[in-house]
Amino acid sequence: MLGRHRQLRKRLHQIADAGLFAVALYVAHFLRATWTFGRPEIYPFSDFLWLYIVILPLTPIILDLQGFYNRPLLSTRRQIVIPLVRTSLIMSAIMIFTLFIAREQLARSVFFLFCPISFLLVFLKEEFLRIVYLSRFGIEQVQQRAILAGAPEDIKMLKERLRKGERFSLKVVSEIDLNRQGVDDLVNMVHEFSPNCVIFNARHIYYELVEKAVKACATEGVEAWLVADFFKVENSRTAIDEIFGIPMLVYHFTPPASWQVLAKQLIDYLGALVLLILTFPLFIIVSILIKLTSPGPVFFKQLRCGLNGKPFVMYKFRSMRTDAEQLKHELEVLNEMSGPVFKLSDDPRVTPVGRILRKFSLDELPQLINVMRGEMSLVGPRPLPVDEVKRFDDFAYRRRLSVKPGLTCLWQISGRSEVTDFKEWVRLDLEYIDNWSLWLDLKILLKTIPVVLAGKGAK
Repeated sequence: MLGRHRQLRKRLHQIADAGLFAVALYVAHFLRATWTFGRPEIYPFSDFLWLYIVILPLTPIILDLQGFYNRPLLSTRRQIVIPLVRTSLIMSAIMIFTLFIAREQLARSVFFLFCPISFLLVFLKEEFLRIVYLSRFGIEQVQQRAILAGAPEDIKMLKERLRKGERFSLKVVSEIDLNRQGVDDLVNMVHEFSPNCVIFNARHIYYELVEKAVKACATEGVEAWLVADFFKVENSRTAIDEIFGIPMLVYHFTPPASWQVLAKQLIDYLGALVLLILTFPLFIIVSILIKLTSPGPVFFKQLRCGLNGKPFVMYKFRSMRTDAEQLKHELEVLNEMSGPVFKLSDDPRVTPVGRILRKFSLDELPQLINVMRGEMSLVGPRPLPVDEVKRFDDFAYRRRLSVKPGLTCLWQISGRSEVTDFKEWVRLDLEYIDNWSLWLDLKILLKTIPVVLAGKGAK
């Protein structure tokens, strides 16, 4: 299948690109060591072989984050150059930082050479592959020849959808109306056009007929592809999986399991652990201030809705009076947020210390404990109280519960005080879910830092 072919090509490209970046470092060092021009000699390359531990795994990851592997087979040179330049610069910065941490020294000219050499090697590889793909040999190896089978309306719809895809990878050599022509005619077409596969769109075909046609393909040794979009469901990603050997068509409404998802979990745990260690003195100071200025516990605990709506106890530094929940009902007429959520500027329940904590989001620090417990993520939709979720007047809002809640999100960095419409809040959350990537998480985290330091958008 084309999807499998793309995945295989991607893996091969990742291996080749990592190898070329490794070669680029050696070439850069060799040129600097050979052409000294009166400058002092540098340490032998063998002293820096350990840098390959950084280059080989990180190069394909960063290229992937830059969208380098999401291009069509025959992409524009712009789609090659921009992510490749960024990756060369990022890898140089990572190596410089790694050497700094390791207290090792490598001539700066090596890195100045590494950037253009790594770019040039991968770019030349892409140019060579472009020539190969456009040759007769390349077309025969890459392009899949297909027969479309189904009812006329199904074939028409399928052709329109295929036309929007990458034309170079698939060539339709013939079509057949199975209801009118039957399996024998399909076999004759297979003999005449020698396709790599037969694509069935069986919305308006009896499955007994499809089964016979697929068995005929098996006899001929030709792959049979069955279009599996039986239901039109928005915002879903489909995948084939299995449960104890039973094949399943899965509709994903959130990012499916992948190395990026695993990396996100690793970043959550390590990031939360590091932040807890770094902010431990701040925990002590804030705890003392709360205890000295306001009667009551240091921490505020509340049931919030987590992944798929499962309740969990969320922790915050207490920034309000102890009777804040009882007073909330009296203040609901002043609510500034439309919908089921309660938000109020200059909330009279907030203590003097609490105002400072809220301004710089310091009251949220204990939620790092929730991240360590796996109940929250560093980035994700903000968790809402259980009673507010129960008041959702549109069940579509619940899709924001399909991922772990987070410490920060798009709403958080978009000036949350200015967002007074709950629908807009949900729109930002769903935009995050539908466009999620590890790179988006990193961008949100980086944008959160100045927002928190400046105390912008806090209530």
